[in-house]
Amino acid sequence: MSEEFELDWLDLREPHDAAARSEALAEALIARLPARPRLMDLGAGTGSLFRWLAPRIGRAQAWTLVDQNREMTEAAFDTIADRAEQVGLKVTFPNRRTLLVHAPGGAWRVEALIADLAHAPDNLPLHNADAVVCSALCDLVSVPWVERMAAAMRVPFYACLNVDGRDRFLPPVPGDAVVARGFARDQGRDKGFGGRALGPKAVAEIARAFGARGFEVQSAASDWVLRGGPATALMSELVFGHAEAALAQDRRQGAQISAWRERRLQQSSLGRLQARVGHRDVLALPPEAGWDEAPAVAPGLPAMAPALPRRRR
Repeated sequence: MSEEFELDWLDLREPHDAAARSEALAEALIARLPARPRLMDLGAGTGSLFRWLAPRIGRAQAWTLVDQNREMTEAAFDTIADRAEQVGLKVTFPNRRTLLVHAPGGAWRVEALIADLAHAPDNLPLHNADAVVCSALCDLVSVPWVERMAAAMRVPFYACLNVDGRDRFLPPVPGDAVVARGFARDQGRDKGFGGRALGPKAVAEIARAFGARGFEVQSAASDWVLRGGPATALMSELVFGHAEAALAQDRRQGAQISAWRERRLQQSSLGRLQARVGHRDVLALPPEAGWDEAPAVAPGLPAMAPALPRRRR
């Protein structure tokens, strides 16, 4: 897997991810989990999905955070521990590879697995998972990758924040169409998963591959809607990213793309830029029955609100 992301970018997008994910799809997943679920988080990064989903599950649970980047997994442990303590939850480290968050409904056990997801699922202990989850991953992968995952899965597969191609910056300015075309082409390049990236086709491909194997597939919109204030920094990064991707695909339009970037950055600095980035969450539930009935989520459990991490190491 060659596509990697900076820690600062993951920190910047986390609160917007948290606001965008579909609560209804998360509840549908939680309803199918056993009493003490084991979740495997693919491409976990700094643990953003854990911090959002674990409080919603509430009860005792175990997570395996899978990432190829050891620095990311170390940052995940640090950030999970810091934010848990910020909301009054006790944190312990039974050993160097395990973190426990002591919540009212039972402990949340967190471990890490360093693995290159380009080789998934062959290098994953899927037999130890009651659900496989991921965030902002599946638009990077290829058709063969999804086929392999669908063939190997016997438990729910939950993938949130997949891009769907409905990106839009407002107000309109010259260069929008050129940048949009270049960015769309860039989304389909090989991202290190053995073929062209799915990009906006991710949800449809997951539905096709899992549906063909008897899974019930649901999806829901999870757009970023960005308007000034706390979203300004993220919008500026989006402008840079869209321009860079478009330029890589069409250098002949370099002057127009650069002018677009500067105009959009000026709008962002003045608080005049708005953006919508289209995403969809998808949940594939297997046909097998027999899960233990899941108890209700612990009432009043505090969420681990997104905030910049403090480093313990």
